[in-house]
Amino acid sequence: MIKTSMRMEQASKILKLMGDKNRLTMLKLLESQSLCVCEFVELFDISQPAISQHLRKLKDISIIKEDKRGQWVHYSINTENEYYPFVKAILDQLPNEREKLKKLEKTDVHCDM
Repeated sequence: MIKTSMRMEQASKILKLMGDKNRLTMLKLLESQSLCVCEFVELFDISQPAISQHLRKLKDISIIKEDKRGQWVHYSINTENEYYPFVKAILDQLPNEREKLKKLEKTDVHCDM
């Protein structure tokens, strides 16, 4: 069992953010690899501003981090966050998202330098 102590308020905040299907799926995808906004737009078929809002909310509580690579900003899970074990325990219970990542590989959307 994972031993972590956190305040109820923080647990509630994290669970609330992870309660959104899009954000939860984003986190599961980021567990496998870093992605940029344009890749999320392709995968979710929702607008760039909506994707950016989801990412901002996750970044605001440091569940994810960003890495600027040239003109692109790539997002990844922040494994150094003190609540990462809590987030990881939840993500470990979910099915993988390999099919979505395979779909992305077949597109011409790639945010490389």
